[in-house]
Amino acid sequence: MGREVVARCGLAARGVLYVLVGVLALRVAFGDGGGKEADRQGALQELMEQPFGRVLVWAVGIGLVCMMLWRLSETVFGAAGPDGGKAGKRLASAARTVFYGVVAFSVLSFAAGSGGQRSSDEQSRDVTAKVMELPGGPWWVGAAGAAIAVGGVVIAVQAARRTFRKKLAMGRMSGEVRKAVEFLGVTGGVARGAVFAAAGAFIVYAAVRYDPAEAKGVDDTLRAFAQTPAGPWLLVVVAAGLMLFGLFSWAMAVWSRV
Repeated sequence: MGREVVARCGLAARGVLYVLVGVLALRVAFGDGGGKEADRQGALQELMEQPFGRVLVWAVGIGLVCMMLWRLSETVFGAAGPDGGKAGKRLASAARTVFYGVVAFSVLSFAAGSGGQRSSDEQSRDVTAKVMELPGGPWWVGAAGAAIAVGGVVIAVQAARRTFRKKLAMGRMSGEVRKAVEFLGVTGGVARGAVFAAAGAFIVYAAVRYDPAEAKGVDDTLRAFAQTPAGPWLLVVVAAGLMLFGLFSWAMAVWSRV
């Protein structure tokens, strides 16, 4: 029961962040960003401005701690499903544990007012610059960027193939609800994968150019979609997709097999 609770709380918190980032990206697309960046930092600022905002930010931070604990339990005991105990699955869960641990720390620091004030763009450039200074730095940066880009492609392909259905209790859904959840999973997953793939590509480009300034966080990556020949409409599509992924995360919080 404890594992199920932390998993559902974590998925709900993840959904909040994706919905808010999608909303902010949509504002950017229509030229009304409100001075907020379309990333986790901007989402937290938006949440803080709501009634009981600090309480809400704390709740999201605690939810992300739950997400980290869920992934940690999968690393130690294996994920749900017949192949959940395989080494590859455990390694992926370990990577997610570290990722959500970092995100949770950032959100809780923001809630406490003791940090977490830098945007994703600033963090991406700073980390890239520090790694560049190491022996073989550009190669490490390029490898990391390639891994993120490949991960984004995998996320998008898996979403398009609807592999997420194995993680959901589809039998508990009505036919209409099942169709809606599958739509959210496909469109949201593809959009999320596209953002990861683009961000990874920019990091690779920064390594090739030996210029940390070319690395982009979530905000700059999303804005880059608006600079394509499709103009702001591509950003609109991606922003809507991120919002849909947030809704899909909430659906997973209800129907996920844990």
